[in-house]
Order: sequence, then C-alpha cells, then structure tokens
Amino acid sequence: MKVLYFHQHFKTPKGVGGIRSYAMARKLIECGHSVTMVCGSVQNGVTGLTGEFVNGQRRGMVDGIDVLEMNLEYSNSDSFGKRIKTFLSFAFRSVKVALTEKYDLVFATTTPLTAGIPGILARWLRGKPFVFEVRDLWPELPKAMGVITNPVILWAMGVLEWASYRSAHGVIGLSPGIVEGVKARGVRAERITMIPNGCDLDIFAKDVERWRPKGVAATDLLAIFAGTHGMANGLDAVLDTAAELKRRGRNDIKLLLIGSGKLKPVLQERAIREELDNVVFHDPVNKTRLAGLMQSTDLGMQVLANVPAFYYGTSPNKFFDYIAAGLPVLNNYPGWLAEMIGSEQCGYAVPPEEPSAFANALEQAAADREGLKVMGDNSRALAQREFDREMLSGQWVEWLEVTLQRKGQ
Repeated sequence: MKVLYFHQHFKTPKGVGGIRSYAMARKLIECGHSVTMVCGSVQNGVTGLTGEFVNGQRRGMVDGIDVLEMNLEYSNSDSFGKRIKTFLSFAFRSVKVALTEKYDLVFATTTPLTAGIPGILARWLRGKPFVFEVRDLWPELPKAMGVITNPVILWAMGVLEWASYRSAHGVIGLSPGIVEGVKARGVRAERITMIPNGCDLDIFAKDVERWRPKGVAATDLLAIFAGTHGMANGLDAVLDTAAELKRRGRNDIKLLLIGSGKLKPVLQERAIREELDNVVFHDPVNKTRLAGLMQSTDLGMQVLANVPAFYYGTSPNKFFDYIAAGLPVLNNYPGWLAEMIGSEQCGYAVPPEEPSAFANALEQAAADREGLKVMGDNSRALAQREFDREMLSGQWVEWLEVTLQRKGQ
C-alpha cells in the first residue's frame, strides 16, 4: 500500500514538537508499505531535508519516508491573517499533489482543518480511499475561545468540517470528545475509531544525560510545562500560582516554562514586573534534551485555558511525554485526562482558575517526595500499558489497511 500523507506541521525527533506523524509513517514502512509525507516548514521543526527549494518545494528520503516539503513557513507567533494565508496556500498546493501523485490511499491530519481539502478532492475526483485524522474539533475550539468570531468564517469552517468527515472512508479521533463530535456530525460509528496521542518510550524512558536549567537547585521541587506558549495554553495560571507561592515564601518550588509561542514575551514581561523569580523560562529543545530534562524534573504541568471544549476534545502531546518520562502530572482543568489522573493515581487534578489549589498541590508534592515517586511509577506503568506509541501506531496502520480493504469491496 502506498500512502499519500498530508501533515502541514510534520517534524522528526531531531526538531521540537510532536512526532506522531513521523512515528506513524515509520510504522507504515516497517509493515511493508510506502509513504509520501507532504508538509510545510514549521518554526523549530526539522523535516530532515536540507537542500534548496526548487519551484517552491524540496523532496528527499528521510528515514525511509519520501518527504515533500513546501516552502511555507509557519509559526505560532504569526498573525491570524498570516496563518490563514499559510494554511490555505498549503491546502491548495497540496491539491495538485493529490491529483497527480500515484498512491493507493490518502491520509490527512489536522491541524489545520484545511488539511482535509486535498483528501476531499482525492476522494471525489480520483475515487481514492480517504482517511481523515482529527486532532482538535474545529471550528468548535476557536469559536469557544473567541479567536474566530466572524460568522461567515465560522460557517465556512463548519462546511469544511462536515465535508471532510462525510467524504472520509474512515475518521480517526484523538480523544473521546473528538470521537463524539464527529459522530454528532452524522458519521456512522463504524467509520470512526479513537487512537490517542502516544508515549515515545524509546525516547523518554531510556537513560540519557540529565540536566536542570541554571538557577534551579538539585533540592528544589521542579515542575515543568513543555509546549507552546499560546492563548489556548492559559499559562497565566502558572504565573498566578507562582505569585501565590511567593506569598507563601516557597522559593524552593520552581516552575519551568520551556517552549515558544506568541504569548511568551508577554508572560516574561509579567514575571519580571511581578518579580516572579520562581518562574524559569527556557528555549525549546529537541526530544533527547527534553527527555534528559524531564528525567531531572519532579512534576509535569498539564495546563490549558478554562474552555469547556478542551475538557474532552484535546489529546495534548505534553501529557504523554510526561507519563512516558515517569512524571506525575498536575492538571488544572476537568475532563478525560483529569479523570485518568485520578483513577490511575498518577498526579493531581485541581480546579481551573484556582491558584491556591494549584499551589497546594505543589506544596503537597514537595512535602511527600516518596508519594510523588509512587505517582511517577504509576505514570510510567500507564504509559507502557495504554499509550505505548509502538502499540498505537500498529493500531493506526491496521485501521488504514482495513479502510483500504473496505473501500475495495
């Protein structure tokens, strides 16, 4: 089976960010299939290609994956208008690929939602099997956050969402809420499966050089947030907690924010203004360096803005990296991850927008290091039992194979 795979934000482990698509493509190859990955260029991401762009693209083999990269740079710091332009440019340039390449099945993954456009046209103009993967519910999430308010844009996104779901021969959702959202759009249950984000145990569970940022003592309780510093992440909650800890005189608890994003400068300015020296900012690092940092960390912070659409409609990479590294998780919003943390006893779940509760959990962790270690062991056991990337990527390949067979019948 030859798969044409569209993921605008594709990255390899040598870069920064989630590597789900890389792992899935590698699994296809391991199972005897071939894959062409069509992507753009992402800030801090590494596609593996280094040659010059010719006519707006470059192409080459990366770890057995045929990568076709378009010179469309994307950053979370881009303006809304620039991001929309980049998304649409990638989608329409991808249509040409979908209509000219030789392949057996087309696969497209969000975000953005426009990733579904080449898959829709491949299905209806070429009769190709199409599998659509939904990482976030659009336009529900941006509408709930108030990022998009224009009714015409929201309507157009709703039409594109409906067309993507209904055109696909198979749909993959990354969380329970996503699966239910797809069902609510009229897609039959047998055409939908849930394959959540996975744990890269081969990266985060193996021994690597451990390190802590400058200014963090070996005896400090260190809690890490590793990810984008954007509106959706609600990182003011971490600074609110840092202020509460300062009032309590807990300078032995450090909060590390590692990553980049549009709001990072704003957060840094606030930390300086309020003299929150218990907050440490760090630039993004690659997966191996991140693993070494996490293995020297005490707690992972799973933080999002208090938006109900997030409760069951997201599957954050960072959560799975934390538990793969054997970190207890401190989660500050309700939903399926908070419920899992409680049932698996692998961390703390606190209410949103309550810095006192957040600080209480951190103080409890600092006071009970043995209990924290037990939680970390529970995290690693959960990662190995339920979310091993190797296991989940195998399920993903099987779903594509079944979809291709079903289409041929």
